Parts: sequence; C-alpha cells; structure tokens
Amino acid sequence: MKVAIKVFLLFISFSFIFEILNIANAQELKCAVKINTPKLNNTDPKVFITLQKSLFEFFNNRKWTDDIYDNQEKIECNILINVTEEIGTDKFRLQLNVQSSRTVFNSTYNTTLFNWSDKDVVINYVEYQQLDYADEKYNGNLTSIMAFYAYLIIGLDYDSYSLKGGSTYYDKAKSIVTMMQNYEEDGWKPFEKNLKNRYWLVDNITNSRADNFRTVLYNYHRKGLDNMYQNADNGRSVITNTMKLIEKMYDENPNGVWLIAFFAAKSEELSNLYTQASQQEKIQMSVLLNKCDPVNGKKYAKIMSTK
Repeated sequence: MKVAIKVFLLFISFSFIFEILNIANAQELKCAVKINTPKLNNTDPKVFITLQKSLFEFFNNRKWTDDIYDNQEKIECNILINVTEEIGTDKFRLQLNVQSSRTVFNSTYNTTLFNWSDKDVVINYVEYQQLDYADEKYNGNLTSIMAFYAYLIIGLDYDSYSLKGGSTYYDKAKSIVTMMQNYEEDGWKPFEKNLKNRYWLVDNITNSRADNFRTVLYNYHRKGLDNMYQNADNGRSVITNTMKLIEKMYDENPNGVWLIAFFAAKSEELSNLYTQASQQEKIQMSVLLNKCDPVNGKKYAKIMSTK
C-alpha cells in the first residue's frame, strides 16, 4: 500500500513539473531585442546591455494571452533600438524599429506582417530597473510602449489567421493609449505633429474604417499566401483581388497609417511575388502598386523587367 502511494505521489510530482514546464514554454512571442548605442557620451554602455536583457525577458517570458502556444507557433518579432540622444543622466531619446513575421503554411518562408519605425520615444531608465507591467496600470513610458507593440504584434498575427481575430489584442493596445492620454509623453495623442504615432496606429485599426485593411490581412495571408503551396497561380490571384481593397484604401486616404505600414512590410514581397505572374497580371499590379506606393517604384520595376 505504501509503495502504491509513493508511486502515485511520484506520478503527481512529475505531472506537476511537466505542467510547469509546459506553461513556461507557452508564451506567445519569440522576440529578439537589440540595442545600439552609437552616440553615448556619458552613460556606461553596460546600462543598455542590462536593458536589452530585461526587454528580452519582458517580451519572451510574459504571458500576453490566455492561449497556449507550441514552440513552432510562437510569433517571431524583432525589436531594434537606437539610442539617439542622452537627454539626462537617466533620460534618453530612442528610435524604435519593430518587426514581426509569420511562417507561410507548408513552407519555410516567413512573411513580414509589421515593419514600423517609431521615433517618438523618450524613456527614463536606470540600470537594473524592474520592467513591471500590468494592464490598466501606469508603470512608465518604456513598459507602456513595449506592451503596446506586443499587443499590436499579437493582434496582427491573429488577424492573419482568422478574419478580425485580433480584436481582443487591439483593444488591449487601445487601453494603453487611452491611459497614456493622462501623461505628458509623446507619441500617444491625436493632435501631435506626428500623425503616424501610436494613437493613430491603434485608432485606425479599431474603428469601423479599418474593416477593409483587416480583410486584407486575412485574405492576403490565409487565403492567398497560405494556399500557394497547392496552387501558386490561384494563391496569387487571391492576393491580386485583395489588393483592390488596398487601392480603395489609397483612394479614400493616401496617407493612411496602415497603408504606409502595409507597404513597409510588403513592398519587397510583392515585387518578388509578381515576377512569376502572367503578363496581364504583371501589368495590372504594376499600375496598382506604382499608384498606391510610388516610393517603392524602383522595386516594382522588377515585375515588368522579369520574363
């Protein structure tokens, strides 16, 4: 009897440990963080080595959703921070580049979902400062910005798999924006000089006018790219039809923040995607892309020059 009890207790212990390990590996983000400090004059660079490690743990060790992720399901993202100015002994101006991607179904190809530069970043940080964050609670500009982008990245990933699947996480990002209206930090408010800030990112993906863009996210990735392994021409045709919604977005607001974000993420991919298209489709997409994204016209020239 005692042996049986010991075996049972041992089984329970192993089950508990296994469950703990599962939880530890269930986080959503697989995030690389890099901080560059080319302009430091007074601050010890070690301060930012410590911050880089803390931000890595902030993104990768925190549970951001209630869902359980396998390792291969984690959302790959990159946070690149350039320290551009020492404002004070513990106050710094940064340029933040945020990128996220996901794997296309049945392939090893990663498609970029988000590729964004945020120059409105001023933080206070002292070495070994705890990066505490809780929803609905202010813990400083640094953690608010990082949590904002974590939720935005997760929302975009969910939207790419199911139509409007990311709403919960956009709402969480929006709640951070709402909270930050009570504080002086830049990048959070509607009437700032920069109209491509965090306020407009979340506003333009949560209001009713965002329906077209969120349909683009789903159709482009789930119905288009994810089905190209079965039939590349059919998958590309879905993307071509989806791009008509992008053109509609351009006609309504050529400076829309998510139109800019879309082409920042997709211009290179689109130029490669249509090199293999029919001549008719090449012409159609060259016209559309050069109209909606003239900044990347040199990339799109590749479409017509490839036989």
